Amino acid sequence: MASAVAGYGHYTDPGPSPEAHVVVVPHGGIGQVSATLQGAGVLSPTWSSRLFFRVATLVTRADGPVHSAEFAFPARVSVAHILTILRHGHPVEHMVTVPEGLTVKRMEVLLQQASFLTGDTPPLSEGQLFPETLALPLGTPRSAVVVRLSHLMDERLQHVWAGRDVAALDGVIRSPQELLILASLIERETAEPSERPLVARVFLNRLQLGMRLQTDPSVIYGVSEGMGVLSRPLEHDDLLTDGPYNTYLHAGLPPGPICSPSLTSLEAAAHPATSKALYFVANGHGGHRFAETLDEHNRNVQHLRDGN
Repeated sequence: MASAVAGYGHYTDPGPSPEAHVVVVPHGGIGQVSATLQGAGVLSPTWSSRLFFRVATLVTRADGPVHSAEFAFPARVSVAHILTILRHGHPVEHMVTVPEGLTVKRMEVLLQQASFLTGDTPPLSEGQLFPETLALPLGTPRSAVVVRLSHLMDERLQHVWAGRDVAALDGVIRSPQELLILASLIERETAEPSERPLVARVFLNRLQLGMRLQTDPSVIYGVSEGMGVLSRPLEHDDLLTDGPYNTYLHAGLPPGPICSPSLTSLEAAAHPATSKALYFVANGHGGHRFAETLDEHNRNVQHLRDGN
């Protein structure tokens, strides 16, 4: 009886570690698990402690199997608590953020640099992944991240398309893919969510009139070969460089999206503002000035150059 009480006391006594630890518990038998926990300082390093852990695991096996994963163990964790974590605890989660407005080339770099992910990133198409922050366990395949974000984009795009303002888009935006393209242009044109419906309306007005969109981000996408950013300012010669994404030379939407847009930009494309504006230019304060006529637009451009 005394030995049973002593054994239970050892089972629930505080452990040796004065601080918390995150440990990757490997696949394998209890011997390998206990050796890993001893190496991390979670279990006492003695032979008797290792034997006691093995016996405790066998005696309590009805509580469930021990899992292999990355687990967080608090300071002074007891054997009883260790086994509860190994059987029922949630693995440590790592955060990966795919920001809105990124191109697939930049997303590929981001996913490859996430060291807790495994495997290769499968081939991606522009606009395929929805920008999102995910909490993932160690060892998650990059292909699984791609599948999850692809499904998110499909769901969001179909939902926004189903609820679109049909009258506002009639004859101009004819498919979810065209809505995605428009939203990607909106995303890269302004970081101000409140402006996005008005930017959408400018693009739609120009499309309805057969005017070229003349949007710099699409040109940048083309001359940067899909990176979406330049290490230098956009130059006049870039606007004269022919290519399918040069909306200064070619009318209509570009052939595909130029980034993965946010839900805000998708909604703006589907529900544009009411306006006759055909032009906009930066106001020097993070937003834009909008104009219905070229004369008004030229005055806005001059205000920008004058710093007003």
